[in-house]
Amino acid sequence: MAANANGGTRATGPRCVALVGPFQSGKTTLLEAILARTGVIQRQGTIEAGNTVGDASKEARHHRMSVELSVATTNFMGDTYTFLDCPGSVEFVHDMRAVLPAIDAAVVVCELDEKKVPQLQLILRELEDRKTPRILFLNKIDKADAAVHDVLRLLQDASRTKLVLRQIPTFSGEIVTGFVDLALERAFVYKEHAPSQVIPLEGDAVDREKTARFSMLETLADHDDELMEQLLEDIQPPRDKVFDDLTRELRDGLVCPVLMGTATRANGILRLLKALRHESPGAAETAKRLGVKGGADAVAYVVKTLNTTHGGKMSIARVLGGQAGDGTTLLAGDDEAGRVAGVFKLVGQATEKRGPAAVGETVGFAKLDKAKTGDTLTAGKQPHPPLARIEPYPPVLAIAISAKERKDDVKLGQALNKLAEEDPSITVVHNPETHEVVLWGQGEMHLRVATERLSDRYGVAIERRQPTVGYRETIRKGIVQRGRHKKQSGGHGQFGDVVLDIKPLPRGSGFSFDEKITGGVVPRNYIPSVEEGVIDGLKTGPLGFPVVDVAVMLIDGSYHTVDSSDQAFRTAGRIGVV
Repeated sequence: MAANANGGTRATGPRCVALVGPFQSGKTTLLEAILARTGVIQRQGTIEAGNTVGDASKEARHHRMSVELSVATTNFMGDTYTFLDCPGSVEFVHDMRAVLPAIDAAVVVCELDEKKVPQLQLILRELEDRKTPRILFLNKIDKADAAVHDVLRLLQDASRTKLVLRQIPTFSGEIVTGFVDLALERAFVYKEHAPSQVIPLEGDAVDREKTARFSMLETLADHDDELMEQLLEDIQPPRDKVFDDLTRELRDGLVCPVLMGTATRANGILRLLKALRHESPGAAETAKRLGVKGGADAVAYVVKTLNTTHGGKMSIARVLGGQAGDGTTLLAGDDEAGRVAGVFKLVGQATEKRGPAAVGETVGFAKLDKAKTGDTLTAGKQPHPPLARIEPYPPVLAIAISAKERKDDVKLGQALNKLAEEDPSITVVHNPETHEVVLWGQGEMHLRVATERLSDRYGVAIERRQPTVGYRETIRKGIVQRGRHKKQSGGHGQFGDVVLDIKPLPRGSGFSFDEKITGGVVPRNYIPSVEEGVIDGLKTGPLGFPVVDVAVMLIDGSYHTVDSSDQAFRTAGRIGVV
């Protein structure tokens, strides 16, 4: 920990922050603004121009939406930050859920849009359940058409934790021109793609600031008796005390601070970064929250698995204990994940080889062939207990796929394995009845992007169609049928004769076979062959589908001492049920 410019202490060391929020709330644009403000890029790109660091894949740019996790590491005021830009669509939510265990804090990007509150609620629930510290960033504040306090009441319904307004906007007419920081008690005017400028706090902004600040302090005082006494006695609390409470209550998950800005204009970015720097927890607190065992051995959590075009498999991981470098052998559970063949810094799709990764750093480990998303890696002789278990949501939609050319069948199988490895919410099923490869996913867009990746990334041209429905047939009433097979072609012939009593069973009962033979009309050694023949006959009913929920009993028949055989009675059994 280090001294905080606002009093108290702040976390030190590399930080990992997730950018989460509803679909099209501006997360990728916010990442772009952060990278521009911290000097990683010279000019801020846009989604429309297709030149952002995040959403750099062909599929993301084609659909103009995030379809997978984007990772970018930068530096701000001497500290290292890795930002994980998570897709907002519910169809790609697994990428967000998989990173949450390893992050220090989340920036929840949202708009002043009532229609997005249900999705915001789902995201906040995930963060609340994992006790992840979070800051709400009200984006597109320049387009706000409602009072921020009214919006806050609307958004509060989505959060179990109390939302605390840290800033209020200032206006020129109906245009948002800046904000007042309620903790600093200072007014700022926005400068496009530049730091905001401090201006005098005057006019009606003074009264608005006092009212909003008191409301913020009241919320903080719910968890601080000393601050409550100061407010009751009309004593102005010291600024350091306010920042200490904001920091503690954010880290303990007692409040969710609300900041604002406009990512497209890079407004509000500096204040957001400073809030993260001074108030968010660091790797030590995250490791403690996850139960990371102390020691010299490296412990890391895999937030994403990638299969790069030229570099092979890469595991993006957050190091939460020890140090891991080139040549380090890592375990994943009871199995050896592999030996690290390079450590990489990531900025979007650009990678840069670097030295060993220390506690808190988020890096790419090359060639860990057995590591999977969500794995806990350790360099010790004994595996570390899993830090988290993230199970994908059950799939909801399926398509059948096949290679356009038969020669690509093997290539398709390999590509599907890589696809499912990168995205565990994709399920590949080989249907033995219909002889189809069925791809299950979270929705139409999810499956569309998956098939585009098979073509664009893995070079497999495919055909897609609706999966064949595996219908079943059954019978409505019982019947007694004879199955007789007789064939003479010189020498030994074939003879089998059976009488079958066939009855329906309750739905879901399956199939049963029994016999009630007396007098040896069908020799005992042929009865298993009759059952095999019946099973053969029920595989395809009159409509072409398997017949189920039937009971078949062998009640009579006849045989020939020379011409009867297992094959003859198997054929007779099949004839008896078709």
